[in-house]
Amino acid sequence: MSTAVMKKTPAVRDGQTTRSAAAWRTNPVAQAFWLLRIGFTVAPILFGLDKFAHVLVDWDRYLAPEFADVLPWTTHELMYAVGVIEIVAGLVVALRPRFGGYLVAAWLGGIIVNLLMQADFYDIALRDFGLLLGALTLARLASAVRPGLTRA
Repeated sequence: MSTAVMKKTPAVRDGQTTRSAAAWRTNPVAQAFWLLRIGFTVAPILFGLDKFAHVLVDWDRYLAPEFADVLPWTTHELMYAVGVIEIVAGLVVALRPRFGGYLVAAWLGGIIVNLLMQADFYDIALRDFGLLLGALTLARLASAVRPGLTRA
C-alpha cells in the first residue's frame, strides 16, 4: 500500500502566505486568489458600466416582469441602479475581497432567481451559478492569504 505524502510548499505556512516574491510565483493558492480577485473586480465593473451603454446586450430584457411590475421605475431605470450596484460590488472586491466575494455571490444569487423566474434564461442562470461558486471560492481564498499582503 502506497502512502501519499502532502508536501507543503515553503510559501505557505499555517495557511498564510509569506512575503517572499518567490511565494507569489510558486504558490497556487496565491495565484488562484489573484486571478479570482482581478476577474471579480473587472467583470462587475465592466458589466455595470454596460448597463448605461448597452453595448454588449440589451440588459432590459433580462429583468423579470414580476419585478418590473411592482417597482415604480421603468425597466431601463432599474438597469441603471443594477449598474451602480455592480460597479460598487467590483470596487468592494478590489478593496476587501473577503467581504466582496460574499457580496458578489449574494448578488449573483439574486440574478439567478430573477433569471429562473422568466423561464427563458436557464442557460444563463446556470452560468451565473458557476460564477457564484467562483465568488465564494474567492472569499474563502481571501482568508488564506495574509491580509498585509493583499489588503484582504
